[in-house]
Amino acid sequence: MTSSIRGCRIHTMLNPSLLEESLAVLGESIAERGLAFEIVAVGGGSLLLLGLISRPTADLDVVAFIEAGRYVKRAVLPVDLTEAARATARVMGIREDWINTGPAALLDFGLPAGFADRTVERRYGGLIVHLAGRRDQVFLKLYAAVDQGPSSKHFQDLVALSPSREELLDAARWAMTHDPSPGFRSELLKVLAGLGVEDADRHL
Repeated sequence: MTSSIRGCRIHTMLNPSLLEESLAVLGESIAERGLAFEIVAVGGGSLLLLGLISRPTADLDVVAFIEAGRYVKRAVLPVDLTEAARATARVMGIREDWINTGPAALLDFGLPAGFADRTVERRYGGLIVHLAGRRDQVFLKLYAAVDQGPSSKHFQDLVALSPSREELLDAARWAMTHDPSPGFRSELLKVLAGLGVEDADRHL
């Protein structure tokens, strides 16, 4: 599943079947070690698992761990999970950090209200994955699209999610709780206009 160009190892991108298989291998490995983890996933990998986008992705973004029924922020993966994920990566020919906590900072200012109630649960041996629901993906993707612009994968994913006008306005209001700066608002309005909401300024 990997190739080499002038000695550089090229890792396979994750499509839905490869991601599912990798999670199954990881979950089995975790169970064999007598461990269990419960994670909350957002972003492209979770959208692939839900069948909401088709583009390949490099990783699965973990926004939180669930411990004793609560969402817990972790800046890095637990050591045991990191080791199991790296072992899985070697078997599957994917990048070592194919599961990471890149978006964990989103917990600092809070996920959209009711987020946990809309997640979709998947079980893979010793690993339980809670996938962000479609509405919450719209919120998170809008926030990311403002940060990275209309040519980004996040904007493309937003288009694929076909959000309604009201969903986009609700998402914009939530995004501004994470960044209330005038500069962010200005870029937010541009992204919304690109998605067909040209009068957003009057509603935010």
